[in-house]
Amino acid sequence: MQEKFDFYNSTTIKSYNLNDTIRYQLKMLDGLDAFTRRHSENVANITCRLCENLHMSKGFTVYCTTCAYIHDIGKIFIPPTVLQKPSKLTDEEYEIMKTHTTIGYKMCMEDPKLRPYAAGTLYHHESLDGSGYPNGVKGNKIPYEAQIIRVADEFEAITAKRQYKTHIGIVEALKIIIEHTKPSAPESLSDGIKKLPHIGVGKIDKKIVKALFQVVIDDTEYEIAARIDYLKFLKSEIKRIEEAMKYYHKMVSAHSDDNREYYKAYVQGFLYASEDPEKCPQILEELKQAYNTRKKHIDQLNKEVKQIKQLRV
Repeated sequence: MQEKFDFYNSTTIKSYNLNDTIRYQLKMLDGLDAFTRRHSENVANITCRLCENLHMSKGFTVYCTTCAYIHDIGKIFIPPTVLQKPSKLTDEEYEIMKTHTTIGYKMCMEDPKLRPYAAGTLYHHESLDGSGYPNGVKGNKIPYEAQIIRVADEFEAITAKRQYKTHIGIVEALKIIIEHTKPSAPESLSDGIKKLPHIGVGKIDKKIVKALFQVVIDDTEYEIAARIDYLKFLKSEIKRIEEAMKYYHKMVSAHSDDNREYYKAYVQGFLYASEDPEKCPQILEELKQAYNTRKKHIDQLNKEVKQIKQLRV
C-alpha cells in the first residue's frame, strides 16, 4: 500500500512539441552513464520550470530546456574513475572533471545540429562574480540560458546528493543555494580591488533563485495534494475494515462452528480476496499506522512550504 512519489518525474517535463532536430540532440544523452543521464533530465525539467516562472517566451524555454538536456554531454569523455568516484575528488581529478565544459562545447561546435546549444555546455559552471570555470567570465558576459541552467544544476546536484525522496528537508538545500547569491569576501585587498565592478554580486542570479523557490513550492504543494488523495483512500479503507470488525468480533465469540462460518462470510464480504478474515485487527492497525504516518508527513510538508515562503534572497 506504499505509494511512490517521483520528485521530478520525467513525464512532468513540459518541453512542448519537440521536433526531430531537438530529438536528435536529446539522443546524445544515450552516451552518458545512467546517473549523469538522470541528472541531465532532472536539470532540464527544473530549467523548463524556471523559464516558465521567469515568464520566458515559449521559444526561449524550448531552447533553454534543450541546452539543459545536453549541458553535461562532455562527461562522456571523463574517465569513469573520476566521474563515478563516490568520495571527494582530488585537486587533479577536479581539474579533469572541469574539462567536461570545454569538451562539451567542442562537441557541440563540431556538430551543426548541436552548435546552437553550445552556450549551455560551456558556461553552466561560470559565476556572476567571475569565480567560476572554465574561463572565469563575469556578469552579463554569461549567457542567460547558462545562468538558469547553473541554478537548476546546483539545486539538482544538492538534492540528488542528499537523496531526498520527498520535499521534506528541501529548505536546507535552498539555504545552500541562497548562500551562492551572496558576494564572497575578498581574500586580500588586491583581490577586493579586482572585484570592485562586481561588489555585491554572488555566484548566481537572485531573480532565478526566487523562481526556483516557486518551482519548489509548486512541487511541494502538488505532493501534498497527491498525499491528501492517498490519505482519503486510507480513510475509506479504515472505514471498510472497521465495518468488517463488527462481524469479526461476533465471529470470534461465536459458540458454534455454524455461527462462526456465518459471521466469517459477512467479514469476507468487506475484504479483498487477498485479505485473511482472521487478520482483521492486524489489517486495521496497519492501516491506522499508515494513515497517521502520512498525516504527519503532510503536516511536515505544509511546514516546509511555510518555511520556503519565509526565505529571503
